[in-house]
Amino acid sequence: MLTAGELAGLIVALFWAILVSFLAFALLRLARLIGETTELVADLGEQAGPLLDDMTQAVARANEQLGRTDVITQQAASVTQNVSAVTTVMTSVVGGPLVKAAAFSYGVRKALGDRRPAPPARPELPARARRGRR
Repeated sequence: MLTAGELAGLIVALFWAILVSFLAFALLRLARLIGETTELVADLGEQAGPLLDDMTQAVARANEQLGRTDVITQQAASVTQNVSAVTTVMTSVVGGPLVKAAAFSYGVRKALGDRRPAPPARPELPARARRGRR
């Protein structure tokens, strides 16, 4: 039969064997995880190059479109300035004489209006005349 010291040594040895088994299993799983992570990083590295090329092309196209938009904006500003200049010229050419003509026609109308006889007063109806007397 086993003595108490031998039994304790057997229990400790069994405990260490189980602990080493668990640690070996955990290390195997960790090694597998590290291997898969390495593959994933390698795949991402291979895909990063084409993605960066596509992004570079997209940025180049966006810059091209912004350049075109800038040209269109400059042309619209030029058209606005031209319309403003035409409006100013038309106002000075047509506006001044038009105001003078309107003032002249108002003066003529006023002068002729003073010469006309006043319109006759409306005759009152007899019924209304009687009401007003009461």
